Amino acid sequence: MAQEGGCLCNKVRVNYTGEPNAHVLCHCLDCRKISGSAYSNNIIVPDGNFKLVSGTPKTFTKTADSGNTIVSHFCGDCGTTVYRTGDSFPGANIVKVGVMDDPEWPTKNVPKGELFAGQRVPWAKEVDGAAQMPGMPS
Repeated sequence: MAQEGGCLCNKVRVNYTGEPNAHVLCHCLDCRKISGSAYSNNIIVPDGNFKLVSGTPKTFTKTADSGNTIVSHFCGDCGTTVYRTGDSFPGANIVKVGVMDDPEWPTKNVPKGELFAGQRVPWAKEVDGAAQMPGMPS
């Protein structure tokens, strides 16, 4: 069964099939800025299971703190970052969980890891049972 999602104005739509490779929170400064929040909630979807269904996202490329290139794919109309790609996750797409159509998706799917855990804001609690990583996995 395909899971679908899209930006706030629904012009950029994506879907994926199968199970994500990972479901992680990220506490790095880039993810804080890109999400406009204290951390980002992400699923890592292999290229073969990911599809851009509609729209033409704009892109923004930068060198992340890890030294790897990361590309943000976002709606040029509403500004929503829908997914990211880059050297840190070759062959995969980092889909922002908040764009998923199913409002229960985040409730039903608990993250299994936290990246840049040492940069977590003090008031955000560690996810029970989630691997705590100091940076990007190697």
